[in-house]
Amino acid sequence: MDNKQFKRIVVLYFSPTGNARKVATEIGEKLSQILQLPVEKMSFTLPKERKNSFIFSQDDIVICTTPVYAGRLPNKLLPFIQENIKGNGAIAITVNVFGNRNYDNAPIEFYNEMKKNGFAVAGVAAIPTEHVFLEDIGRGRPTSQDMVPAFDFAEKVAKKILEGNVSGDLDVPGAYPAPYYTPLGEDNQPVQFLKAKPETHLELCDSCGACARRCPMGAISFEDTSLVPGICIKCQACVKVCHTKAKHFTDKAFLSHVQMLANNYLRPAEGVFVV
Repeated sequence: MDNKQFKRIVVLYFSPTGNARKVATEIGEKLSQILQLPVEKMSFTLPKERKNSFIFSQDDIVICTTPVYAGRLPNKLLPFIQENIKGNGAIAITVNVFGNRNYDNAPIEFYNEMKKNGFAVAGVAAIPTEHVFLEDIGRGRPTSQDMVPAFDFAEKVAKKILEGNVSGDLDVPGAYPAPYYTPLGEDNQPVQFLKAKPETHLELCDSCGACARRCPMGAISFEDTSLVPGICIKCQACVKVCHTKAKHFTDKAFLSHVQMLANNYLRPAEGVFVV
């Protein structure tokens, strides 16, 4: 088998702050160099992008990526992934990014969901990035050194594809199904902040609307961006995109969890690569 049976590499991403998109794109470009195939990018980050299904075929190689939320795939996105991403025999490479704490059970969950969706999974990766809650946690990751094993992973996946050796059966660490990670506070006791939402320094906000446009849940009002009537998944997209630094969180439980992360997870976490 050679790469002539394939027409393209697709980077398919849910990436509110851009970390997952960046990492998966770099892996896709490495695969593209080896397999001599064009790379296309497709996003299901925004609500309007999730109005359609993503249907693939046997001539596609799909790098599908999401961040890790609470040790698993983002729970609000899981139904979309299950119902609207179909492989029909396409090859998949799953890539999770995690904020330097732990990838937990997201890789094995992603692997199993993509198999159920009709993909032959050629490789599974989880790669540490800077945590969206606090830049000090994994600051600057992934570094060029972090990407060395990621590119080695891409080379091994490409070799499997060229050899026609993609059975779809991989030994992925973790448990499936598994509970979501329970966030802990600074005292290492469980905390709940599901209802926490971003607030706005009104004196700083210039009503540019960037936060509402970037919100992956469509939770922020376009008419008054200080209002968040929808569901917030704490992805920090609005905080990151706000050019005046008006968006912020004040929920005590959430901030206690952030401090716990800062107290315990400044060390460089290891990724995982399964081929």
